[in-house]
Amino acid sequence: MVSLTIPARAEYIALGRLALTGILRTQPVEQEVVADLKLALTEACSNSIRHAYDEGREGSVEIRYELDDHRVAVEVSDEGGGFDPENLAADERDLDEGGLGIAIIRALTDELAIGPRSEGAGSRLRFTKYLN
Repeated sequence: MVSLTIPARAEYIALGRLALTGILRTQPVEQEVVADLKLALTEACSNSIRHAYDEGREGSVEIRYELDDHRVAVEVSDEGGGFDPENLAADERDLDEGGLGIAIIRALTDELAIGPRSEGAGSRLRFTKYLN
């Protein structure tokens, strides 16, 4: 497992994408899959940055990467106020400003889990893509 913590600012998402690309180079992964996973990661990090921290409040986003011969799993967590996963379906229908992030991640990956962090306040989003 590899872990990376970035400031909760959009300009740092590129670091998470670079780390993912480097990790995936250790396995024979199709470039289309790499591109899909980078997009899913961008959406997950953007959601944390946009929704976890109030305007002007400093925070961080933690990204954990797990890779083996058969799958890659990425977990994005923050220390924000969290949210009620049961309200997620309603949020996905609200497309006037954003709202497609979770739907995009769901479409690009094989598994998606969303909920509270295991320790402390905040949210956790974990997606998995099977490689074979």
